[in-house]
Amino acid sequence: MALFRTVSWPEPPSLIEGEGVVLRMPHMSDFAAWSSLREQSRAFLTPWEPIWPPYDLTRGSFRRRIRRYQRDVRDDSAYPFLVFRADDRVLLGGLSLSNVRRGVTQTASLGYWMGAPYAGKGHMSAAVRALLPFAHGALGLRRIEAACLPTNTPSIRLLERSGFRREGYGREYLCINGSWQDHLLYARLATDRVGTSEAVPLL
Repeated sequence: MALFRTVSWPEPPSLIEGEGVVLRMPHMSDFAAWSSLREQSRAFLTPWEPIWPPYDLTRGSFRRRIRRYQRDVRDDSAYPFLVFRADDRVLLGGLSLSNVRRGVTQTASLGYWMGAPYAGKGHMSAAVRALLPFAHGALGLRRIEAACLPTNTPSIRLLERSGFRREGYGREYLCINGSWQDHLLYARLATDRVGTSEAVPLL
């Protein structure tokens, strides 16, 4: 068991409910909806994500993804979720807590994506707000980190409205769409409140 781990069960809850959304760990049965939404959203997501492998949307690749997710949860290294609309269970996107660090840090990184037809409607904001009590409470994470491109205004607004505070600027922080790009660095502590984000000036 990881040092200072605070959870005693090997998997996340079956559902995390939010405002108009539900979060659930991916299953193999999600392949058709997931691959369809990702393909439909390819042009929309390309500027914000690493380059997709040629085989990324195949059933075999998704099966390997599911196995990796299960291993990550078992090892307490990551917690992936798909986001569904609450009233009809339509797949909207996904988010995850990855790179979980225990010991004296108790930290994880937040990542998310939204399908093109559902972007800008508040679904991901609701999903992040629903995930935070699980992250800070059940998982015992003191600090949640996130990074976004300086040009990604919707993501900046989402993070700041969810109580994340801007802490710095990472040069060539991630390889996005084939090139190393600078990112704004955000974090939220368990003691921070939603709506109290204060950006640190970039000097």
